[in-house]
Amino acid sequence: MLKTSTQIIIAPGYRYHIVKMMVTNFHQPQSTLLLLVSAFVNGDWKTIYRYALSHGFRFLSYGDSSLLIP
Repeated sequence: MLKTSTQIIIAPGYRYHIVKMMVTNFHQPQSTLLLLVSAFVNGDWKTIYRYALSHGFRFLSYGDSSLLIP
């Protein structure tokens, strides 16, 4: 069995080259998936999450999703 690892992570500061829009659910704070979303929206994920919380959106795997267009 071949094992390998990577040190690559998409985080704020990363510039997406191909992706123009992203459909995703609302991830837990401090997760690597939230880092990916934060990078996509130029670090403005808190505004999006505040809106979702104030409008009763459901979070995590079985929650609502969002279409993000930076």
